[in-house]
Amino acid sequence: MRAFRYYDFLVAGMVAVLLCSNLIGPGKVCTIELPLLGAFSFGAGNLFFPVAYIFGDVLTEVYGYARARRAIWAGFGALIFATVMSAIILRMPPSPDEPWNATLQPALEIVFGNTWRIVAASIVAYWVGDFINSYVMAKMKLWTQGRFLWMRTIGSTICGQGADSLIFYPIAFYGIWTNDALAAVVVFNFVMKVSVEAVMTPVTYFIVNRLKRAENVDIYDLDTAFTPFSLADSGVRRRLDAE
Repeated sequence: MRAFRYYDFLVAGMVAVLLCSNLIGPGKVCTIELPLLGAFSFGAGNLFFPVAYIFGDVLTEVYGYARARRAIWAGFGALIFATVMSAIILRMPPSPDEPWNATLQPALEIVFGNTWRIVAASIVAYWVGDFINSYVMAKMKLWTQGRFLWMRTIGSTICGQGADSLIFYPIAFYGIWTNDALAAVVVFNFVMKVSVEAVMTPVTYFIVNRLKRAENVDIYDLDTAFTPFSLADSGVRRRLDAE
């Protein structure tokens, strides 16, 4: 098993972005004024999306599906831990000796006290969406023989974010929002995220090319078992200096 120079840093960054998007993002809805379009409202968690999917695409493209799978499981474990600890801390009685607790406790409950439906939807949607994104990107790399990176990043995002949106919003809000509102939000978020992925393609190209040269490797998942339930390292490494 080869050690990589930057893989651990990318995993750490991916986990940090995931935790921020799920712990900070859901607590706020933002509204901005757009020229010609007027007021535009969106969940703050969407701000993390471009960074999160760049991490996922780069990990799969440079290090292969098996290494990306390990990163997804690391993020899944971190998300479960953060969710459990948030619930425990919120339910612990605040000290009556600290006057500011009377203000702090309700604020913490508003920001971090998501309902069980939102928590479950977030965890399941992340797990399914990220694995689909990584799987599609790795398979498309084999089909295209490593060409057309833009096609792989956008195609994998269409599949991964399609699954993510179809899972998250119905689990979290079905029966609370009207069916029309639910469908509109699903479609809007899907279109927005695919559009952002397309716009961010040059950034992904730049990072992928720099990392491949720095690691001197380009991994193809020719011998990889594509089950998500494994932590095995695999993939055929092609050294760039041998090409």
